[in-house]
Amino acid sequence: MNAGSDRESKIWSVVRVSSGNFLEMYDFFVFGYYATAIGKAFFPSGRHFAQIMAALMAFGAGFLMRPLGAVILGTFIDHRGRRVGLLLTLGLMAVGTLSIALVPGYATLGWVAPVIVVVGRLIQGFSAGVELGGVSVYLSEIATPGHKGFYVSWQSGSQQVAVIFVALLGVWLSTIISPEDMLEWGWRIPFLIGCLIVPLIFLMRRSLQETEEFLERRRSARHPTPAEIVRSLADNWRIVLIGMLMVTMTTVSFYFITAYTPTFGREVLKLSSIDSLLVTLCVGVSNLFWLPVMGAASDRVGRRPILILFAVLMLISAYPVLSWLVSAPSFGRLLAVELWLSFIYGSYNGAMVVALTEVVPTHVRTTGFAVAYSLATVVGGFTPAVSQGLVELTENRAVAGLWLSFAAACGLAAALLAWRPVAAARYLEAAPSSA
Repeated sequence: MNAGSDRESKIWSVVRVSSGNFLEMYDFFVFGYYATAIGKAFFPSGRHFAQIMAALMAFGAGFLMRPLGAVILGTFIDHRGRRVGLLLTLGLMAVGTLSIALVPGYATLGWVAPVIVVVGRLIQGFSAGVELGGVSVYLSEIATPGHKGFYVSWQSGSQQVAVIFVALLGVWLSTIISPEDMLEWGWRIPFLIGCLIVPLIFLMRRSLQETEEFLERRRSARHPTPAEIVRSLADNWRIVLIGMLMVTMTTVSFYFITAYTPTFGREVLKLSSIDSLLVTLCVGVSNLFWLPVMGAASDRVGRRPILILFAVLMLISAYPVLSWLVSAPSFGRLLAVELWLSFIYGSYNGAMVVALTEVVPTHVRTTGFAVAYSLATVVGGFTPAVSQGLVELTENRAVAGLWLSFAAACGLAAALLAWRPVAAARYLEAAPSSA
């Protein structure tokens, strides 16, 4: 295969694997965007705040299943291959989304309705537990030399396409459907659209080729069993812990500026739904720009300087900028603050994702990455609920800035620990003897 054909093949591989990641994250985001409507449909209560919190807690419930999905599905992928695992996760996400889209509300089914919705979220979380790890590892293993950061950044980049798509869809639906009808039934439309996209993405992923790195490892060494993969993962618990801290900043900041923004703008700042969705749309575009740019920059200057710089920026600026926003809420101020947080998130995450694929040993790469990422999303996934709850508890509309600063402190600690000489030597060791 000549260089041109090989490059074209890699580009299409990136498109195919990222398209499935787009759908997985699209289905996940829709729930957060329409939390108010979902709360009204499935979690009736005398208090509006209680409805919203119930929906946001159901949103967070999906993240509780991610570590389990990371271990079970990650072990499956490390044992059976990257391609077949990515097809499996796509099918599971479709089942979870369909169950939420079609189930009647509480008024029809009573308590069975919210149970089905939560189960659907748990299935989505189980699938997503390994999706991000599987996609990131696949992209890192097909990357050309010296461009790994750029390639892997498209895992997060595809998520931003989902953010943009959901926001555009929300703005469009808001112009053709009344707010009352959106609360009653219009919110189901984005879920159904997600289900209709599944067959196309499935066909695209079926043509994926297994990575050469995985095939070479299968040819050159005894293939580890699932039990050996899990045992080796336990032996590398320090790497998993550092990875979890590293990802915590990413997940907290990401779900604040995307999934929580529509609720934050409407319920806390009292802005219109369209204003909040337009800001979310701009955030998605901003993220999509900064992720590959800073992923490529990390290929040149290294991962660690970027991680430290942007963790510090989030640590010192999150609360002040939110205080400035809530002092006089407006579309312009919300846009400015969210774009600043997007710049920090995109720059940090552009370097972080590829850094995590590099520090996890090859033989447990998918499982190790997925477990570290999924444990962090248990923290980050509850960001909408934590932020809303803190506002209600403290009556301080900027208090979520402290939550963002806490996450930044975790990311900073991980960046300082991960590249210590002793730790670096540990990362470069061969497979543990127990495996």
